[in-house]
Amino acid sequence: MKTWDNKRYHNLNYFLRNKFGDKVFKISLDAGFTCPNRDGKLSTGGCIFCSPRGSGDFAGTCSDLVHQFEEVKEMMSKKWKNGKYIVYFQAYTNTYADVATLKEKYYSVLNLEGVVGIAIATRPDCLSEEVLDLLEKVSKEKYLWVELGLQTIRQSTAEIINRGYSLETYIRAVQELKKRNIDVVTHVILGLPGEGKEAMLQTVDFVANTETQGIKLHLLHLVKDTQLIDLYEKGQLRMMDMEEYTELVVDCIERIPEDMVIHRITGDGPRETLIEPKWSLKKWEVINSIEHQLMDRSTWQGKEYVKNNEIWEKFNK
Repeated sequence: MKTWDNKRYHNLNYFLRNKFGDKVFKISLDAGFTCPNRDGKLSTGGCIFCSPRGSGDFAGTCSDLVHQFEEVKEMMSKKWKNGKYIVYFQAYTNTYADVATLKEKYYSVLNLEGVVGIAIATRPDCLSEEVLDLLEKVSKEKYLWVELGLQTIRQSTAEIINRGYSLETYIRAVQELKKRNIDVVTHVILGLPGEGKEAMLQTVDFVANTETQGIKLHLLHLVKDTQLIDLYEKGQLRMMDMEEYTELVVDCIERIPEDMVIHRITGDGPRETLIEPKWSLKKWEVINSIEHQLMDRSTWQGKEYVKNNEIWEKFNK
């Protein structure tokens, strides 16, 4: 059985410590972008689960990115005195602007003291050739990963959540990023409306066979001021309990290859806006429960991973 610093999954903390030789913290920023799923280019509603802050609820709040960085860094220093930093462009779609604007924002924080890398969260349909070229340039100067919000491989679910792009768009985006040797981290949401365990595991199996570098497993949160509330009030959305979620995540971990970094095994929901599930606020209890399940089942990341040639061939057409 393989372990990563006594954990049974290849966690982000382990990966970053080994890469940089120190504790590394993510500094979440809101760079003032919007999203084509909000500004009318595709839609005005956004994805139905997305918060008013574009899923950047824990990012800094001031307009200047350097001040944001220092603001979040100061908060973190109260818990951890020393470390290095990954600048995380988190809120909304962080490649959705002209290249000159993107370059100015990225480089304004790229070389701040202690910064060893940059993470950019975006949509697969917001990666033009010019943007990809800029990302490649950044990646040659500082460690970079790009996060893509796939959430599910089912088109029917994608339509329900108003994702606004096809699976083929995600595939092309990953192919283009891989051509440029840029690490890719894929977001998957567990508990989306209409999806049972089999559907969720199919998405994880798909991502597991992309030969990308990372995956985030998110618990679906119902938060205030989102369209998801309508489905919940109509009885069309069932929220998982903690035991069910814990067992599902362990099933997912088993199916993910050992070399793929698991950046997240649950999700953070702002206490003041979270409606359900309330148990998710006890983040460390959830994480501990998952780790105990791994031990109780005598299992670990990659134990049940099977390379799927059909997925692999589709991905490399």
